[in-house]
Amino acid sequence: MTRVLITGFAPFDGQRVNPSWQAALLVAAEPPAGLTVSATELPCVFGTSVDTLRDAIRDSCPDLIVCLGQAGGRPGVTVERVAVNVDDARIPDNAGNQPVDEPVVPGGPAAYFSSLPVKACVAALRAAGVPAGVSNTAGTFVCNHVAYGLGHLLATEFPYARGGFVHVPWAPEQVTDGSAPALEPTTVAHGLRALLLAAADTPAGQDLKVTEGATH
Repeated sequence: MTRVLITGFAPFDGQRVNPSWQAALLVAAEPPAGLTVSATELPCVFGTSVDTLRDAIRDSCPDLIVCLGQAGGRPGVTVERVAVNVDDARIPDNAGNQPVDEPVVPGGPAAYFSSLPVKACVAALRAAGVPAGVSNTAGTFVCNHVAYGLGHLLATEFPYARGGFVHVPWAPEQVTDGSAPALEPTTVAHGLRALLLAAADTPAGQDLKVTEGATH
């Protein structure tokens, strides 16, 4: 039985909900066959979010870790390929922190690549009927902070596990005027179950050899 830790964020920037946490709860409540899934809500706060993630990994000893975040404006679920070692916050986090051009980990590598099979994960999402793609930027707010923090934790403290970061679109209740794309958290959760199975079934270091690049 593969042990999975899935995380989502608390609401931020004045929102009432965060679809990443909504989806994480749904997946943990009804996990795919063959997987045990625990869910942890991360605070949308620089530093504290990675501390909470570390504690959750220690508590659950997962084989696979998938951290979720909200990417308002994106039309589908996007599997992040890389996280960079920089915090550059356009808005304050939930504790009022707004770092500018500061490293996530002083002295750490410039970037960490996901150890998820990102292209297999995207293919699984699409096969489940959920719009999806590979993303080459997780931004520079708390999502990237956690994505990089996860990469550093896996490289330095939890080498037995694999993991990565996935962005989900706004929920419909966040864009009731129809001005931006949205997906129901139940739809996102359905796709994430397929993603988790693909990630668990793909051997470490392997992925589909298909094009998912971007020109800009």
